Amino acid sequence: MHTRRRNRMNGVIGEAEHGFRVDVEQSFGNCPRYIQLRDVSYARDVGMPHAGESEALTELDSSARAMIGGADSFFVASYADRDDRRQVDVSHRGGRAGFVRVADDGTLTIPDFDGNLFFNTLGNMVLTGRAGLLFIDYATGDMLQMTGTAEVIFDSPEIAAFQGAERLWTFEPQTIVRRRGALALRWTMQREPWSPSSLLTGDWNEAASRLRAAELSSWWRPFTVTKIVDESSTIRSFHLQPDDGAGLLPHRAGQHLPIRLTLPGADKPIIRNYTLSSAPSDGIYRISVKRAGAASRYLHETMRVGDVIEARAPAGDFTIDARETRPAVLLAGGVGITPMLAMLRHIVYEGVRKQRVRPTYLFHAARTKAERPFGPELAELVETSFNAVKVIRVLSDPTGADEGADYEALGRIDMALLTRVLPFDDYDFYLCGPPAFTQALYDGLRALNIADARIHAEAFGPSSLIRSSGIGAIAQAPMRPAATKPVPVAFMASAKEARWTPASGTLLDLAEARGLSPEFSCREGTCGTCKTKLLRGAVTHIRQPGVSLADDEVLICSAVPAEQPSAEEDRIHLDL
Repeated sequence: MHTRRRNRMNGVIGEAEHGFRVDVEQSFGNCPRYIQLRDVSYARDVGMPHAGESEALTELDSSARAMIGGADSFFVASYADRDDRRQVDVSHRGGRAGFVRVADDGTLTIPDFDGNLFFNTLGNMVLTGRAGLLFIDYATGDMLQMTGTAEVIFDSPEIAAFQGAERLWTFEPQTIVRRRGALALRWTMQREPWSPSSLLTGDWNEAASRLRAAELSSWWRPFTVTKIVDESSTIRSFHLQPDDGAGLLPHRAGQHLPIRLTLPGADKPIIRNYTLSSAPSDGIYRISVKRAGAASRYLHETMRVGDVIEARAPAGDFTIDARETRPAVLLAGGVGITPMLAMLRHIVYEGVRKQRVRPTYLFHAARTKAERPFGPELAELVETSFNAVKVIRVLSDPTGADEGADYEALGRIDMALLTRVLPFDDYDFYLCGPPAFTQALYDGLRALNIADARIHAEAFGPSSLIRSSGIGAIAQAPMRPAATKPVPVAFMASAKEARWTPASGTLLDLAEARGLSPEFSCREGTCGTCKTKLLRGAVTHIRQPGVSLADDEVLICSAVPAEQPSAEEDRIHLDL
């Protein structure tokens, strides 16, 4: 453990003149990433047998539970019967201290992190449902040995809640033996012992907190502003932590955070959606806001550390898969850098954790050097990425900036720049910026026969991206025609009714005209704030929704009753 060197040797034991021999059948290196650095010493002559007694436990007592609960590593044995032989395997497991949970009934739950992916242990468990575990107290030489049943868990909410877990497995002990001081060896932590990979994982307290947050995902929750950072002359970041005892609900890189603010002099709160510039692994929500409208001015001018902001669960479908091997090209205009930064942080985090960073190019256009945010942060990500990330900074006004030190290109991000910088390859493109910026790049990429499915975009402002048809375009279901005659609409939660006509506008317009105050933000069908349950009837959308919808969900800001073949079906019930 003092070098993290880990090598596996499997073979068959045979007799030898002065002991035994091993006829080696397999030998290969194993993932060292979850081993904590420890130096070894001897407490006694290893040739002396253990003089202590073996304790047979009927269940895990408080001492055994404490040993397991504080462990940062253990060893697991498993087996499989193949070719009329039983083949036994032993593996190391490591993580942050406390990564093994002990339930009241004695069942252990262990997260399985990304490793060598040989599945020596888990494959055996799936076949046999059995395992043996060894926990060691490295300071005393105590050993806790158990055999019992094991089960691999492939689908559970706890998998997503536990940072870094890709699956779980459980162990129910049936035989428990404790041998105090049995090992002659002792281990002590080195000065900087923790494996970086172990520190990138979560713990069970954090997982439980996240699961409590999931129960509150549809509620407005209080968040305390813990830090405020001026990222540029126009953009300020706000770090948020929950203030209600529950944890952060994990988000996907690129999603936005709905927040609710009551501005001075206003009689009701307003809702705004700001993209999270933090990665899911960062342990905070961070919104980075450009000073522009009334809400952003309020945040810039009024908000202080310690103040409380109401927020709801992160939302949005503009996200990235860090596990994809195809190179990603992130194209950001102005404050459109915020989702790209979250994506890049996620790509680098997952890449470092798994030791394979997705190749990524980030193009960021800003007007001036002073207006461009996150310079040191981006430089650090490039440095950490094992040369897999390249950042191309573009300025339209280079006053006070030096080429090479402050920017790589002048003007704007266009197809000429992309074809000049990018080597020939197959890419996934991600676009975020003002509508004209996004539309121009989308049209340019499609003109080069880049498949529509390879272009992911989020436009902010009053306009949505217009996708082209033709070869490589994503097939979208045609919109149903809107009703041309009056349709009764019932707002079931409010016990109110209204009569919609083609002149009424959207269902949101109708609800407001009836005196209701549904939550909304963009009124363009892109943020998802006004997502509402459709309890009865059929609707259509006057513009393509920018978020995913279930079969019984509608965006009332862009929804109207659909034409029905039978008059008896012309009735809408909404959960409002």
